[in-house]
Amino acid sequence: MPVRSKKSYRFAFRSAFYIGVISFLVFGSLLWLFNLMNWSLLGIATALIFVLSFITLQLRIERFIYRRIKKIYDDVELLESTPLFTNPVTTDMRTLTAEIEKFAKDKKIEIDTLKIREEYRRDFLGNVSHELKTPLFTAQGYLETLLDRAIDDKNIRKKYLSRANKAVERLIYIVRDLDLITKLEVGDLRLEKENFNIIELIQNVFDLPEMRASKKKIVLTFDMAYTKPIMVYADKEKIQQVLTNLLVNSIKYGNENGTTEVSVENLVKNKVIVRVTDNGEGIPANHLPRLFERFYRVDPSGSRKEGGSGLGLSIVKHVIEAHGEKIYVESSEDVGSEFSFTLEKSKSENTTAKK
Repeated sequence: MPVRSKKSYRFAFRSAFYIGVISFLVFGSLLWLFNLMNWSLLGIATALIFVLSFITLQLRIERFIYRRIKKIYDDVELLESTPLFTNPVTTDMRTLTAEIEKFAKDKKIEIDTLKIREEYRRDFLGNVSHELKTPLFTAQGYLETLLDRAIDDKNIRKKYLSRANKAVERLIYIVRDLDLITKLEVGDLRLEKENFNIIELIQNVFDLPEMRASKKKIVLTFDMAYTKPIMVYADKEKIQQVLTNLLVNSIKYGNENGTTEVSVENLVKNKVIVRVTDNGEGIPANHLPRLFERFYRVDPSGSRKEGGSGLGLSIVKHVIEAHGEKIYVESSEDVGSEFSFTLEKSKSENTTAKK
């Protein structure tokens, strides 16, 4: 729908006024020079010139400037899902300039956002391709070897089928994590919140990566002895996944004979903060802003020597945000890293704290 219009006479009025003043001075000088000074005639002539100049300028502005600008507005309007401007189109050049500058600024922001999204999409597709093709090609290689008469050898058959199965398991693991993140992002994943003891859950999670930690001689421990339970209100299964991912990540990039320490502290009256701290290799500061992106790797060479789906930290971020909580990271190279997140205390815990 064409935009509304609002006429402005400021430019024509000022221009006609300047022309009137100049005409008054010129005609007045000529009349005085020839000794024909007539103030009434000079006043009438000046007023007439002013009116004619005003009408002529206004008509020319509307015909050759305003109509063309309005056409541009209408053409741009076709590209917009919402009106270009909430105010009517005006012939005032100052207002037009301000509106066009605002429109250009908004479009620049929109274009920059689209460029960032395009870059993210391109990186994401490249990372997905890289992550999926590794287990796919691995499984394909072993199966092709078996089909090429190696299947007759019982030992080779069992060995290669086992390796192909591991590659398929990794593929399933990646697809499952991708599905989980997608559900979290669109809000399609329901959280089954309940009251539970976070200290007990952390102790149970310690047992899961115990073998991996023992290989690197990394000790999983609390910062102190927690004699009393700390009750929180959250999705127990999802928080267990968060803790597992953080501990596995800590062990993966931790130094041998190192330590991964977990602490739980009261943050405010209805919140606790869980910290996972290690003395590993640390993360360079320039990588921290993108650390929770899908498939993002700190190693610029794209090395996959540590394995994993590359989705662990992204899942952690989305699970915590789905709870309406915050996650933080602090890290220094060759010193270590600390990941922390907040959780809501259970109502019974809040009542006890008040007493």
